[in-house]
Amino acid sequence: MSADPFDTAALRASVLGAWTSSPTRFREDANAEEDLYLGGYRDRLLVELAQNAADAAGAGGTLRVDVVDGELRAANTGRPLDAEGVAALSSLRASAKQRGVGQFGIGFAAVLAVTDAPRVVSTSGGVAFSATRTTEAIADHPELAARAAERAGRVPVLRMVWPTDEAAPPTGFATEVRLPLRADVDGPALLAAFADEAADLLLALPALSRIEIAGTVWSRTEDGDRLSIHGPGEALSWLVHRVSGSLSAEVLATLGVESRERSQWTVTWALRLDPDGAPHPLTEDVLHAPTPTDERLSLPVRLVATVPIEPSRRRARPGPAADEVLAAAAAAYPGLVAKLPGKRRTALVPRTGFPLSELDDRLRALVLAALRRAEWLPAAGSGWLTPARARVLDTAAPGLADLLSEVLPDLADGALSDAAHTGALNALEVTRLRMAEVVAAITGTTRPPEWWHRLYTALAPIVETDSTAREELGGLPVPLADGRTLPGPRGALRYDGDPELLDLLTHTDVGALRVIHPVAAHPVLDRLGAQHGTAADLLENLRDAVERSMDDHESGVDIAALAPIVLRLVQESGAVAMPWLGALALPDSVGDWRRADELALPGSPLLDVLDPDSPIGVLSSAVAEQWPESVLTAAGVLDAFAVVVDESPTGPDHDLADEADWWDALPEPPNRLVGIRDLDLVAPDAWPMALRLLAANPETWRALVDPDGYPAWWIGRHAVLAGAPPTSWRMPDAVELTGIYDPLPDVDVDARVLTAIGVRTELAVHNGADAEDLAHRLADRDREIPPGIVLRAHTALAEALRDEVIVLEDLSPPDEFRTLAGTPSDDCVVVDGPWLLAVLPDSAVVSAGPDFALAEPLADLLDIPLATDEVEAEPVSDGEYVPWAELGAVAAACDLLGEEVPPGGPIVHDKLVVRTDTGEHQVPWWITDDGVAHCEDTPEALARTLAWTTRRWPERHTFTALIEDPALYLS
Repeated sequence: MSADPFDTAALRASVLGAWTSSPTRFREDANAEEDLYLGGYRDRLLVELAQNAADAAGAGGTLRVDVVDGELRAANTGRPLDAEGVAALSSLRASAKQRGVGQFGIGFAAVLAVTDAPRVVSTSGGVAFSATRTTEAIADHPELAARAAERAGRVPVLRMVWPTDEAAPPTGFATEVRLPLRADVDGPALLAAFADEAADLLLALPALSRIEIAGTVWSRTEDGDRLSIHGPGEALSWLVHRVSGSLSAEVLATLGVESRERSQWTVTWALRLDPDGAPHPLTEDVLHAPTPTDERLSLPVRLVATVPIEPSRRRARPGPAADEVLAAAAAAYPGLVAKLPGKRRTALVPRTGFPLSELDDRLRALVLAALRRAEWLPAAGSGWLTPARARVLDTAAPGLADLLSEVLPDLADGALSDAAHTGALNALEVTRLRMAEVVAAITGTTRPPEWWHRLYTALAPIVETDSTAREELGGLPVPLADGRTLPGPRGALRYDGDPELLDLLTHTDVGALRVIHPVAAHPVLDRLGAQHGTAADLLENLRDAVERSMDDHESGVDIAALAPIVLRLVQESGAVAMPWLGALALPDSVGDWRRADELALPGSPLLDVLDPDSPIGVLSSAVAEQWPESVLTAAGVLDAFAVVVDESPTGPDHDLADEADWWDALPEPPNRLVGIRDLDLVAPDAWPMALRLLAANPETWRALVDPDGYPAWWIGRHAVLAGAPPTSWRMPDAVELTGIYDPLPDVDVDARVLTAIGVRTELAVHNGADAEDLAHRLADRDREIPPGIVLRAHTALAEALRDEVIVLEDLSPPDEFRTLAGTPSDDCVVVDGPWLLAVLPDSAVVSAGPDFALAEPLADLLDIPLATDEVEAEPVSDGEYVPWAELGAVAAACDLLGEEVPPGGPIVHDKLVVRTDTGEHQVPWWITDDGVAHCEDTPEALARTLAWTTRRWPERHTFTALIEDPALYLS
């Protein structure tokens, strides 16, 4: 080997000549070198050493890196250093890689991050670079030395190269780069950082199969499309997919001259695998071209591609070449996806979101477009789909998608309905089928009942757990036993009872019957609105048909088959009455059809009390003989008065006679209504018999004796007993009503019934009707009424108005009024002060009794004046004012009764005379309009005046006795 095998002297002379002839070139080289190791190639030392080793190896290469005697040494196998490579090292702007086989390029500038004197030794010779020797070489050139001084002595290191004859590379290696570390470089830390990069470099550089760093080994093995990188700890597994090609001539023309010879491109997609072979998607990475760039990517797999990059090796170079390689990479992406098991493939679909770089945005869009067009998505049943035409169920259930794939094309595998796949499928814009859309798609499909049962089984988990899907499945087709298909389970009946009855129902045309086919029947249909089979449920299923049966008959529809079916179901369900069954059309005794609740059983006692012209007919004897009475009455046929019950009434809408009037008469709406039908159809002379019939039935008895109920209200006003309504009579023992109401003759009806329907038992005013009736009876000249009863009747009327039991607006007063004389009069007043009775005749006075506070409400009720408003009178006799306290007998009486002696006192007269418009009258006592009391000097007059003054009028007789003889208090 010669002393200078690569003719480095000529290279140095060339460089020095260039610098001296153009000192600015020196500065340009220094700046360019500095830009490289401080800029584009900072922290890329191992990357560049590995790239150079891979270029030299071609395939199966090894890179060994260690720190020896303060030097970082990187030895590689492959082709040794040649003159072209040395020239490239010292040119700074040129690379020997244009044919893809050179060893070094401008990336070698990365070594300057750790050393100022790099050396490269090879089996073919060695070269050295040195900042010190370069400084010495320019020392004889003042202008260059000045340029270096301007840069604080910093000179280009890699422009001037010297030969070195030091020891060859380690055995087995072709070349070794030796980098004496500057004092500020931590060798162990540098090796530790290299160790973090080793595995990624073996993935990015296929020409390298082994990297050794400080004795630790990383190696790569490949088995088809599986690549394993072994290092300290657990091996890393990758699934790879590689494609390659050539750039078109048009695209090559857009590249630099040196780059045009590199027409080949390669793409490797690499997916990290977990130890169990499951995909381990990346969340963030960078483009490898083939070594790492700064182009951030959000793809779940690594892309290693020969995308053109900027000289800094950190950014992709935009242009047609980059576009072509990226398009090829995207087109190859589905090939990697297809190497995974079907249900794991969506893990490789890029998720939508904010891009990490402009390149990421472009590449992600290209990859998603390629995935949408490729056939790789697992289909339900078997096969593969392109996402562009695939449809996936929005809700997952085992076996559902496979079953539906028999009738729905392009349906994706059911596992893809799981939430774990949602983001991927959304990114691919795969159509999602909600349950409502599934229902719409299968509606009209002809499938055997067994298939529908399997479908309901598959849907069961969804129905149980997803309320939204359950609502959307409301229109799910249901095959019926008669061959029809119902659009939705609601209203259908799942019957699993008597097969004979089911056969009868399904082979008889009753119009609205909807019984689910027994083979298709499934409990999930109950959750979707179907009913579960009992005879009562079957009966309910016929409700519409029953309720319109008379309309159907009148329209000419043959309804003969309906009644036997309904009555059979009533019997099977235990003859439980359902109010709507009364609408069932049944034949009557003359061959016409009527509602069941407008027919009575032949021989029913109800027929004996109804008016001959009532609309109630008689049931056909043939039907009556065929079915038990309990079945017929449960179906609404009458054997007694029918009871109407509403547990939550909202208005008078039960078709009861005068129901609205009763409702309006109540103080507040009823919480529960119990009515009796057809009371208005009773013959007038049959009411005693009707009442006995009502009393004999416990149900109607309870309704009848409710004092606030509709039956008692209606009967009390409209029934006829002995020629008059019940409220016009009194019970024989109600003596306090003597003269006002006549006693009811014996009608052979229970007294409790008579009382309940309004036959009177006491003097009471419950409402306006009572008040008006009582006032008019008191005015009736044909009635002989005892005076005490008259007074108590007027008291009851006044109290009812005072207590707001009645209101004046609801009353029409009579034209005459019962006076104290016991005779009616149309010219009278209501006495509101007891002294007035001394100047008024009994025939002109109406009284509310001893409680004169009731006089005003009575006057308002009867619409007649108060006596104090009509009588104008003044005392005309002389008297003397005497304080009560000076009247000894009065003071003693007050003391005995515990009453304080009132202040003031009366004007006492020997003989008290008052003058009215009828003349002068001697009276025992008088109260003037201004409240002054006058009285004669007698115990009785004093006592009455005192009782009125102290508002103890009811005790006036006691006052009289004590004033006359105080000793009576002790007797």
